[in-house]
Amino acid sequence: MPRILRILSGRPSTSASPRNRIREGGVTAKSAMVDTRDFINFDDIDENGPQSYSRTFEISPSELERFEFADIGPVSISANARKGEVPGEYVVDGSAKFAADLACSRCVEPYPFASSSAFNLRFEPRPKAPQNEEGEIEIPPDELDVEFYSERSIPLRELALEQIQLSIPMKPLCDDNCLGLCPQCGANRNRETCTCEESIVDDRWGALSEIRQAIKKRES
Repeated sequence: MPRILRILSGRPSTSASPRNRIREGGVTAKSAMVDTRDFINFDDIDENGPQSYSRTFEISPSELERFEFADIGPVSISANARKGEVPGEYVVDGSAKFAADLACSRCVEPYPFASSSAFNLRFEPRPKAPQNEEGEIEIPPDELDVEFYSERSIPLRELALEQIQLSIPMKPLCDDNCLGLCPQCGANRNRETCTCEESIVDDRWGALSEIRQAIKKRES
């Protein structure tokens, strides 16, 4: 089924997924002061052919805006960029790796997590928005994995951040058999026991318990 990509005049799309969105980032006056090799530059590829990149970035957990991260080490990314098969298209193959401490979704305790993942991305020019202020563009099924650009340079740091987000499990677990926290007292049931479960009585069984007690009295 074709996907509808919403285009807002003068603003990036916020509804598109990481695999199908419009990139507004590029080399600005501020970012031009940093090493240009921190960017995949499409003009450079047009002029000099395929390019290779390799960078390591320091990322803070707050930058990721994910509560699962307790800490994260340096993130290394390598990429090879080349022209695609159609005009204006560029293909980027690469990998990203990092180590971090994630908060378990059951017991909330941090545990070590390491990721090394490969990626393959296609970049194509941003579709032209309709003349009115707001419109929608239909994205064909074969372009659902395409990332659209409006600037002819892509920050490697942005690609690294995206790969981190894609590598995090939906429900991080320190162990598949993690017992989690007691919903009553909050004790970590992997490390300690509590008597909360023994004292919990399901109200739905209350009537049955009374009947059993009455039967026992009659028998006695």
